[in-house]
Amino acid sequence: MKKYVLVGTGGRAEFFYGAIVRDFREVCKLVAFCDLNQTRMDYANRLLEERYDHPKINTYVHTDFERMIEVEKPDTVVVTTVDRTHHTYIIKALELGCDVITEKPMTVDAEKCQAIIDATKRTGKEVRVAFNYRYAPHNTKIRELIMNDVIGQVNSVHFEWALDTQHGADYFRRWHRDKRNSGGLLVHKSTHHFDLVNFWLDTKPETVYATGGLRFYGRENAEARGVTQFYQRAYGSEYAKNDPFAIHLEENEHLKAMYLDAEKEDGYQRDQSVFGDGINIEDTLGVLVTYKNKAILNYSLNAYLPWEGYMVSFNGTKGRIEVRIREQSYINSGGSKDDEGRVKEKSIIVMPMFGKPYEVEVIEGKGGHGGGDPILLQDIFGTPVKDEFNRAASHVDGAMSILTGIAGNISLNTGQAVKVDELIKF
Repeated sequence: MKKYVLVGTGGRAEFFYGAIVRDFREVCKLVAFCDLNQTRMDYANRLLEERYDHPKINTYVHTDFERMIEVEKPDTVVVTTVDRTHHTYIIKALELGCDVITEKPMTVDAEKCQAIIDATKRTGKEVRVAFNYRYAPHNTKIRELIMNDVIGQVNSVHFEWALDTQHGADYFRRWHRDKRNSGGLLVHKSTHHFDLVNFWLDTKPETVYATGGLRFYGRENAEARGVTQFYQRAYGSEYAKNDPFAIHLEENEHLKAMYLDAEKEDGYQRDQSVFGDGINIEDTLGVLVTYKNKAILNYSLNAYLPWEGYMVSFNGTKGRIEVRIREQSYINSGGSKDDEGRVKEKSIIVMPMFGKPYEVEVIEGKGGHGGGDPILLQDIFGTPVKDEFNRAASHVDGAMSILTGIAGNISLNTGQAVKVDELIKF
């Protein structure tokens, strides 16, 4: 039986520890939590008891991470901390003899990415990146169609991702609003999307050019639209009561226990105004990528739209595939995990060059991301089965996805195209 510890008991943690204690008790054992916030760890333990009928486990503050490894002797460390600290725990875990499962993105910049790659070489241990979008049935179907040469060689991709005023706004309330923490949306969020293109086309990025900025959120943009009432955070604010962009932690038992009640320890405020000062990530982005197989990608991300989902078109030598996926809007930790990425509408249409267009049927499964989440969890915690689509993501896959976003961030600053191979060495 494999032993697991988890570091970072915030919004993404329960996705992993809940699965371990609910679905994989026969082969996995969760032995400890680690976090900088004891209140949050205590709440995670309460959930273990009340929601999963599992006994409390040991807790360690973040400064005792190495002692936790020494005492608990886990096989694998699950990392779900703030993005900028992923590399710290990944590298320490590898050096202490553990494998790692990390939430995406693997890290936030090229220097930290190189450090992780060097640590995997030095230790011989494994890093898995939890790319659940690969496992969504509709995304796997796209991979299958392209693998089967349905539209021939794919030469170009047009990919538009829309985040709505509930989900998209949430990145501007939280720690993600500071690019030092998250790498901005090009790294934190778009890592999913860039990984999908790598996965669909079975290739790697070569050159990246990006443009964009903060065009909707932030105080300056709100003032330009005539807003006159501002607040720092929603809790205790009269102005926030009439703001559709505000989140009210005290009205959600889970959010209150995880964040509001835990503030006294670390000062982290989960409900900051999306129209406040201090936001330095972009909400409007365009990226042009050239891949090693000579395909090109036109990508856009907007974080304040009336709908949630994506549209992607593939242009090949034998035809075209058009995909439209509308997803359930979601706030991290604000509701059921099964609602994350839930498919509300989907359409995959193949247009042969000299044939009649036809729609491809895809059966969605139960669980988040169209049923992809349970498949991912089975892959990382259960007994892996042979997968013709190679959905399991290594640290190399994790690196190649974030490097598109990291190169994009460099391009945003310099106005120049960036060669991905010049950023790190494998």
